[in-house]
Amino acid sequence: MIRRQVAGGLRKAGLGVEMFTQDEMLDIHYATVEVLEKTGLWVEDDEALDIFSDGGCWVDRAAHKVRIPETVLEECVRSAPRKVVLCGRDPKNDVVLEGWRVTYTNFAEGVKTIDPYSGELRPSIKQDVADIAKIVDWTDQIDVYTIAVTATDVPPDAAEAHLIQESLANTTKPICGLPLGHHGSDLMIDAAAIVMGGHDKLRERPILEFLSCPVSPLKLMGEFTGCIISAARAGIPANVLSMAMAGGSSPVTLAGTLVTHNAEVLGGIVLAQLAEKGCPCIYGSSTTAFDLRRAAATVGTPECALINAAVPALGRFYELPTYVAGA
Repeated sequence: MIRRQVAGGLRKAGLGVEMFTQDEMLDIHYATVEVLEKTGLWVEDDEALDIFSDGGCWVDRAAHKVRIPETVLEECVRSAPRKVVLCGRDPKNDVVLEGWRVTYTNFAEGVKTIDPYSGELRPSIKQDVADIAKIVDWTDQIDVYTIAVTATDVPPDAAEAHLIQESLANTTKPICGLPLGHHGSDLMIDAAAIVMGGHDKLRERPILEFLSCPVSPLKLMGEFTGCIISAARAGIPANVLSMAMAGGSSPVTLAGTLVTHNAEVLGGIVLAQLAEKGCPCIYGSSTTAFDLRRAAATVGTPECALINAAVPALGRFYELPTYVAGA
């Protein structure tokens, strides 16, 4: 089991950035509560609407609008575990997410790759999934294999089955998948369960986690909610990751974008907890600023760095394991 060194903590043993005072953190939280209670989220799928309604949220089915009361939000955040263990097929590769510990994964899911032999930029294929999994399994610097590229040479409706097949066969580290909806999620869950000896065994040692994204601003599409619900019911971790872009799909100010981001992530975590109370969740972010001249998301910029420092602070505020992309 891997428990990485802490990156900071109250001892200030390492480099750390304190983005907010406690009062500033509460300002972001209360603004988020107001968004979730008064503006609400647009939710596409009827099953998700049913779960929100049964959990005590206000649901307007005609408008596909869900408003989450503060009491429901607080109860769901409290029920999410403060520690998440990502398991590998080899237990020595188990990874503990808690407190200030820092672990690493590759990013995903690319649709093209540079051929290692010809140098050609080409669409990614199934063999690339296997090759990258082998590299991640070999290196000590990456703790979790996030399925790095898609397989454009397989039928789209069976893509998740091919992706998880090559991942399970070529790494003993925890695997993060990016499936769409119930169909893709269930394909991956069933495959992981076969490897572990059944769904109960997979629940005991989840070798798989899911990463899924709301659509900014404030939309929970069916592909997202199906993935989150399937993960919750299977007992595998769900990484709810907002990809808001300041000045594009969220307010141009970074503070306003953090509120939008926070509402989307917490909305997904509420859905997961209402589907299966106590299921493991991760507070995720690939949020950044929008380049208005080039119409592109920015990474490696001061704005992205500020957001990437702010998001772990929010995760610690809610006592949830946190994922930050582009760090």
